[in-house]
Amino acid sequence: MVNEDGLGRTSGSGAPHRVGGFLYHRNGDRWEWSDEVARIHGYEPDQVAPTTELMLAHKHPDDRRHVAQTLHAIRTSGGPFSSRHRIIDTAGDTHSVIVVGDSVVDESGAVVGSSGFYIDVTETLDSTVKASVDVLVNEITASRGVIEQAKGMLMVIYGISADRAFDILVWRSQETNVKLRDVAEQLIVRTLDDFRVPTLLRTRFDHLLLQG
Repeated sequence: MVNEDGLGRTSGSGAPHRVGGFLYHRNGDRWEWSDEVARIHGYEPDQVAPTTELMLAHKHPDDRRHVAQTLHAIRTSGGPFSSRHRIIDTAGDTHSVIVVGDSVVDESGAVVGSSGFYIDVTETLDSTVKASVDVLVNEITASRGVIEQAKGMLMVIYGISADRAFDILVWRSQETNVKLRDVAEQLIVRTLDDFRVPTLLRTRFDHLLLQG
């Protein structure tokens, strides 16, 4: 199980904050979740083994497509992610949750999975918890935005897919021993400082932009 140390905090009222961890292993397409994440879904610890299919089955129908896309990204490309959605537990009760995570890498720097945590932010929770979670989610989202911008630059310049662009950023991160977000940020800054689009190319792009 994912280590829960430090996750069982309590608010001033003494009510537990519903926070638990998860871990995804690409090798074997395996998931682990903490006892608290199991309980958010309505299960007792060790009652069931989490799978992608099981987790999707508990998502609110209106959120399932969005979550399926997030899970696909976790299982294939990796990188930081966050999702705010609803879970329907085994009793039929709906929980509003925020899931935040990032890639797990091995000693060589290769992505081998993802880890992160769930926070149940259903209305019964302390509002201060929601505020602190919002700050964290915004930080993760900001990192993702920088990485996505750098990926877009590589896709345009090299005519490659989003996955291949991400692979290039990961490779540079491993080669330079620099965090992925920092690699992306450096690429953006250097491109804006040093790269000049030829007038002819810019004119052609203007035409594409203004086409009906």
